[in-house]
Amino acid sequence: MFLSEKYLIENESGEELYKYVETLPIVDAHNHLDAKEIVENKGWNDIWEVEGASDHYVWELMRRAGVEEKYITGDASNKEKWLALTSVFPKFAGNPTYEWIHLDLLRRFGIKEIISSKTAEFIWEETKKQLAEKKPQQLLKEMNVEILCTTDEPFSNLEYHFKAREKVKNVKILPTWRPDKLINIESKNWIDYVKKLGEEFEENVESFNGFLKAIEKSHKHFENAGCAASDHAILNPNFFYVNEKEAKKIYEKAFSKKELSTDEVNKFKSFLMIKIGELNVNSNWVTQLHIGAVRDYRDHLYRTLGPDSGGDVSTNNLKITDGLKYFLNEFDGKLKIVLYVLDPTHLPTITTIARAFPNVFIGAPWWFNDSPFGMKLHLKYISSVDLLFNMPGMVTDSRKLLSFGSRTEVFRRVLSSVVGEMVEIGQIPFEVAKSLVEHISYTNQKTLFFGGE
Repeated sequence: MFLSEKYLIENESGEELYKYVETLPIVDAHNHLDAKEIVENKGWNDIWEVEGASDHYVWELMRRAGVEEKYITGDASNKEKWLALTSVFPKFAGNPTYEWIHLDLLRRFGIKEIISSKTAEFIWEETKKQLAEKKPQQLLKEMNVEILCTTDEPFSNLEYHFKAREKVKNVKILPTWRPDKLINIESKNWIDYVKKLGEEFEENVESFNGFLKAIEKSHKHFENAGCAASDHAILNPNFFYVNEKEAKKIYEKAFSKKELSTDEVNKFKSFLMIKIGELNVNSNWVTQLHIGAVRDYRDHLYRTLGPDSGGDVSTNNLKITDGLKYFLNEFDGKLKIVLYVLDPTHLPTITTIARAFPNVFIGAPWWFNDSPFGMKLHLKYISSVDLLFNMPGMVTDSRKLLSFGSRTEVFRRVLSSVVGEMVEIGQIPFEVAKSLVEHISYTNQKTLFFGGE
């Protein structure tokens, strides 16, 4: 039965295990929510705002189903976009987006209708009526969210994160330091971006020393706001020793708008990543490395809509083992590192790396792997090679608040089913399985990122 109590759970032991994790609080160390939206607590007008307006997963599938861009990111009304989505939604069957949105409707609005052009008007009107009463803070409480970490630019003043301490009850809203655009020295917008950092922290970034001071001030500012991690999008890791004098020359050359060689770009990035690693050690932050996303692969989308519009792809043409070796050995036993890979063929690489380095952890199945199939593969492989007990649970990676519950539910159901199967075939006793799913679903991520607070 569609979305029944046995949804995604393939054995009786899994059904029993899920009862122990179903209502545990949600701790989410990586997402893309807007702290301002939560603090201001204004809410939304319609179902498209909460399900489609910011979700490039939805956009990509609508394009694949033949919907015109006007009805995705264009100037059509929200209702027209919703009707366009529902007209092709049956084509989404089998993709996790089909399940997530149905789960959202069922859990948050009590709507059991199957999404299609026939039910579009009813769902539009019913959710519009309910959304008039639902607010972000209420939904977070309803979904039992305890801690969530947004993803933020290093020049952010974090005004709304500080306000959240007073205005948002029972939920910790913490920032995550995302310095990618400071590291990407080859970008045409790099100088402007660096200047924003200098302005925010009152440092003269025309000098390399001023740049480093601004980075340190930014890092400290985030620490004061409760930040627990930095996050880095890395296509192909390539870290090695670079001295500060050499990095300074490259910085000055780039700031004077002279073209850099590939070797110089790589040296600067490596220097700065090591510097950031050192700052993270001092602050006891987790360093999250998201590896393998080829950004803006479809030129037309990037030219017309910009980044994060659904034009990114994965690649398995990476040298992760070689590229991470210096960084991992430099911070062996000193720095908590979480690795995420976009191509599942890299899972054996990061799993064996984690097995070799006790301070390295395997992150949740990320992006294209964030599906029941991807989760099952992920969990079973980690369990067979490393310690599944060490996996720091699920992160939503979500750009929409409404999906926190559904994404977490899918993970916990798959986890319960995978571990339940181990019980059924005699690999582990039930009581051990119970402790394992509870630890992965809640305790481990909270302990790793936040010290179990």
